[in-house]
Amino acid sequence: MSTTRDDVLRALSFRNISAIYIFVVMFVIFSLWIPQKFLQVGVWRSLLDAEALTGLAALAALIPLIAGSLNLAIGAQVGFAAIVSAWLLGKAGLPILVQLPAVVLSGALIGLVTGLVITRLRVEPIIATLGISSILLAGMAWVSGSQQILGLGDEYKLIATTQFGGVTIPVYVLLAVALLSWYVLERTPVGRRAYAAGYNPEAARLAGVHVERLRIWTLVAGGAIAALAGALLTSRINAGDPTVGPSFLLPALTAVFLGSTQFRGGRFNVWGTIVAMYVLAVGIKGLQLAGSPRWVNDLFYGVALVLAVALSQWEVTSRRASAIGRLVDRVLPRKR
Repeated sequence: MSTTRDDVLRALSFRNISAIYIFVVMFVIFSLWIPQKFLQVGVWRSLLDAEALTGLAALAALIPLIAGSLNLAIGAQVGFAAIVSAWLLGKAGLPILVQLPAVVLSGALIGLVTGLVITRLRVEPIIATLGISSILLAGMAWVSGSQQILGLGDEYKLIATTQFGGVTIPVYVLLAVALLSWYVLERTPVGRRAYAAGYNPEAARLAGVHVERLRIWTLVAGGAIAALAGALLTSRINAGDPTVGPSFLLPALTAVFLGSTQFRGGRFNVWGTIVAMYVLAVGIKGLQLAGSPRWVNDLFYGVALVLAVALSQWEVTSRRASAIGRLVDRVLPRKR
């Protein structure tokens, strides 16, 4: 009985679900501050839809990070996929049934190249992904001519704007990708090996885990998801815009690191990432509705990212110290 009570208290503790408590506080503040704007149903539906692509970008960053690869090219990958998507439709004239899989495949190929650079050329993930990001930004400018690609037709726009039960297709896509990612990472041997590779690669190698192969495949999966986000982005704005993709990087990484402090005690996880992403989005939306200038968005995400990384590191250190303390108590029991 005591154990069950302790588990419930731990599950409801601020350390475990701080994002939920922060959401409640923000909801109360904005509800009292700007109720006529903040409490409208349309605002919440818009928020749910608007952040679906950010959620996909966050999952695209999360999966390789679990295996030990911090991908700083996520924003560029989303943007490049958006441009490729628009080019294949508007310039090459491919049908959607061919164009959409081709875009996702191109994202997976970019992830494969990134993985090979990291594992075969032994380039640190941060440097490798920064280089890939720069190459993709150049590719976006080259393919688009630094101009919007228009004339995609109305049919493709329906993918991002069609609603079922008042919710748009991108939200359902995010839910499906999150469920699949959660299942693979938390319920399969592949997921357990990915966590092992990211937490302690040398120990994982000694245990027979193919760390390099896992890192490659997680980057491939992340690239495919980022490309899917880019394709949906093109559908949403019905154009290929070379300027919008890179803006996904900061919100995605912030959600991933803040999400690691939720539910799993310092471990990167899918549902913590999704919850953190929407909580951050509520804060941004509330400030926007209150009339804050646009630069507040970057300030908010920048501060949140720094705090999220600090909290995630503190969480890991705290858990490690607790484990050492328990071990010392076993080896050297205290005198009573």
